Amino acid sequence: MTAGRIRVLIVDDSAVVRQTLTEVLSTDEQIEVIGTAGDPFVAAERIREQLPDVITLDIEMPRMDGLTFLQKIMTQHPIPVVVCSSLAQEGAESTLKALEYGAVDIIAKPRLGSKQFLEESQVVLCETVKAAAAARLRPVRPTRTVEPKLTADAILPRATGAMVETTEKVVAIGASTGGTEALTVLLEALPADCPGIVIVQHMPEMFTRAFANRLNGLCSITVKEAESNDTVLRGRALIAPGNHHMLLKRSGARYYVDVKEGPLVCRHRPSVDVLFRSAARYAGQNAVGVILTGMGDDGACGMDEMKKAGAFTIAQDEETCVVFGMPNEAIKRGGVDRVLPLQSVAGAILRYAH
Repeated sequence: MTAGRIRVLIVDDSAVVRQTLTEVLSTDEQIEVIGTAGDPFVAAERIREQLPDVITLDIEMPRMDGLTFLQKIMTQHPIPVVVCSSLAQEGAESTLKALEYGAVDIIAKPRLGSKQFLEESQVVLCETVKAAAAARLRPVRPTRTVEPKLTADAILPRATGAMVETTEKVVAIGASTGGTEALTVLLEALPADCPGIVIVQHMPEMFTRAFANRLNGLCSITVKEAESNDTVLRGRALIAPGNHHMLLKRSGARYYVDVKEGPLVCRHRPSVDVLFRSAARYAGQNAVGVILTGMGDDGACGMDEMKKAGAFTIAQDEETCVVFGMPNEAIKRGGVDRVLPLQSVAGAILRYAH
């Protein structure tokens, strides 16, 4: 990105969406919309005329779909791409493929006629574009086929009776821009008997379930989108549903999650700070806090509270982050015990837990 304002190209087949995104992004003086395009062919012409710092991209478009266009961008001239998607469950899988193909993040298309949604969208859209402009683009990993887990776990729920000790460890993880790939790397490295995990990944509603299902097919552990009162169990990760906060709570020896609505916290819902502060309160020294790649400062205060409560805290290092903002803020506030490259985080979690 060059000095000055962040130059954005909007690619969407809907004229109304193009106009709305232009109006929303133009409210931020750090962002300049340099053009719009109704399909990838027009977008290619716009890129030749003036190179943008960030592209917002719809997936479903005429003449060439967004995924094909994204692959061409990433192989020919990598530019940070933010996928702008409707909140349709059937489109969630395609959108997740966009992240695998090199897109930096996902945002939800603004819903017209909803004042609160538009106001919150202004915050989220502008923050996401700024994060994309600061992102360090990575080589795209080969895609992997998700295989169904043909084990008894597919039929029988994991037993909860063994969780009687009050020293059971809980891992709380927070991530934003670049976090989908970072979480995939981290969770794939964990064994099936690892401590229970609770995760906040900044992602719109509808997409967290598809993301959890994908991870469930790739990892040894079980991964699911969290629902209120879900028990935190060994070998299972619970991901906060998009547009909802998630809190860790405890009843006797049982840890469980509470999923709830509420205002944006640190410009996000779900918020990492909300999860981390609840982990500090209800798990204390039994908790491990992990803050991964992301823009902004969500999670920094909560991680500091976790450390003061006796938790072991880890931040992803700058070299392996797509955006070093969130880990860096947590480090600067003194809430981090260890700063580690992404590939070393799983080992550190297991060593502390044991």
